[in-house]
Amino acid sequence: MKYTISEIPQKELAKGINGKYIHTKHNTIGFINIDKDAVLPAHSHIHEQTTQIISGKLEMTIDGVTQILEPGAITVIPSNVVHSAFALTDCVVTDTFYPIREDYK
Repeated sequence: MKYTISEIPQKELAKGINGKYIHTKHNTIGFINIDKDAVLPAHSHIHEQTTQIISGKLEMTIDGVTQILEPGAITVIPSNVVHSAFALTDCVVTDTFYPIREDYK
C-alpha cells in the first residue's frame, strides 16, 4: 500500500506536537512535527519505540537519562520505560512502535 504523508490525517499529541500515523500488520509509524519549546510530558506505554531525528534538536529523557538528539540520531525506548522530550528547536522525527498503537488509529 502507498501512502502520501501530506494526505494522512493529523493527530495532536500535546501542545505543539502533531503526528501522522500509518499502521502495518505489526507496527505503527509516526511522522511527527514538534514546535520549538514544545514539551512531551513524562509517560510510558507497552510499545517498544524508536525515534529517529530527521531535523532539529530534541532533548529526550529516557529512564532518567537525558540526551540531546540531532539529525541522524536514532534512540530506542524499551517497553514500559518512562520517557519525555523537550524541543530545543523545531523538529521533525519519525517514531516506530511495536506492537501497533491502537490508540493512534
